[in-house]
Amino acid sequence: MFFNKKEVCVLKCLIIAAGKGKRIRKISDSKPLTKIYGLPLIERVILTARRVGVDEFVVVTGYNGKKVRKYLDKIKKKRGVKITHVINEEWDKENGLSVLKAREYLEDKFLLLMGDHLYEEDILRSLMAQDIKEGEVILAADFKIHEKHFIDIDDATKVLVEDGYIKDISKKLKDYNAFDTGAFLCTASIFDALEQSREENDDMRLSSGIKVLAEKKKARVIDIGESFWIDVDTVEAYEKAKEFLLHKIEKKSDGPVSRYLNRPVSKKLTKVLASTTITPNVVSFLSFLISLGGAALFFLRGYVPLLLGGILAQFSSIMDGCDGEIARLKYLETDFGAWFDAVLDRYADGFLLAGLTWHAYIQNFALWKLFIGLLALIGSFVNSYTADKYDSYMKRKSEGHYLRIGRDIRIFIIFLGALFNIPIVVLVILALMMNLENIRRIWMLWNVSKEELKRR
Repeated sequence: MFFNKKEVCVLKCLIIAAGKGKRIRKISDSKPLTKIYGLPLIERVILTARRVGVDEFVVVTGYNGKKVRKYLDKIKKKRGVKITHVINEEWDKENGLSVLKAREYLEDKFLLLMGDHLYEEDILRSLMAQDIKEGEVILAADFKIHEKHFIDIDDATKVLVEDGYIKDISKKLKDYNAFDTGAFLCTASIFDALEQSREENDDMRLSSGIKVLAEKKKARVIDIGESFWIDVDTVEAYEKAKEFLLHKIEKKSDGPVSRYLNRPVSKKLTKVLASTTITPNVVSFLSFLISLGGAALFFLRGYVPLLLGGILAQFSSIMDGCDGEIARLKYLETDFGAWFDAVLDRYADGFLLAGLTWHAYIQNFALWKLFIGLLALIGSFVNSYTADKYDSYMKRKSEGHYLRIGRDIRIFIIFLGALFNIPIVVLVILALMMNLENIRRIWMLWNVSKEELKRR
């Protein structure tokens, strides 16, 4: 069953993970279990497919099979996914044999993915949205053949496409206009095509089976456009995959301080933390504790406690990005995690602003400073409260980054105020900036609501 724009597609996914992976042995002795930021390739493939609606997996293992299957059993319990094991004792033969071994488990349409490839979700969504006809296969093809500098051209499977159909496919093609990404939407015809290729040519390569269907005009392609994929088959590709995953964890809603200062530092921390067993919620709590330390220092007299408190506040703001980065890198996002982080942030903001207000107040005990601190506190809380609706609107309206005045700017201003020993100036700036920004958001969203009413 396939989904249209209003429904989610649920089907099986066949994953081929039987090969040895000689060229990546320097990093791991088991290619499917090669870890990128603490998560093996095979788990990343499974979790990416699950996110787009796949509910059951058939995984073909071969080399180092017991070790891979043992880990897959852990995934079944830990992630709650259905996994059927298929063993290919002839794993050193051509990859089409691994596909054929799974025939009895796949009667209807299914996704076919490689266990050592990483895909952006959009690629799989596009495949699953296709109206595939009986006897067809559909390949997700990459037409950006001049941009893939990290691809080993000699080892890549090339495709010649004409009018949306595969005309030829092979690693040895000289005339081609696309790369095979290793992601297919298949019908049971792929098994018959592989059998035909074996009987007629003694050839069990998957590409040869696809070629049999191509000759019958039963092999179509979709263009993946700008979406990213990679065959993690070499050390160079492994490093490229790491680079892509780090880039992917950035958020459109990042404010300028997050984007240009915090995120470059937090990603370096995340690279280290993601390889450990630390969870995003623990990182959120550690960030909160650092904020509390900064707030406690603000309650003390003198420049040194103020400066140290500002440094801790800014470091906590950097750490505050790590929890989400780890969650996105390791498929650990939960509604509770986002809520828990938001609650701790509000407490941290409250303590930091209370501490800064007290530090300014005890310099001459002027009551008006307490009022300014209260305005800064209220403005900051309302700013965070309005962020959800504002971000939702801006994400729909803007394709890229957009200007966002939020917590990252707030904490950075506190840090600068501590650095230059001007706490009351900072409170005045925050009181004005946060409340004016809240008024701007209300005005903007009010106008949006009026336009929506006109269209009804």
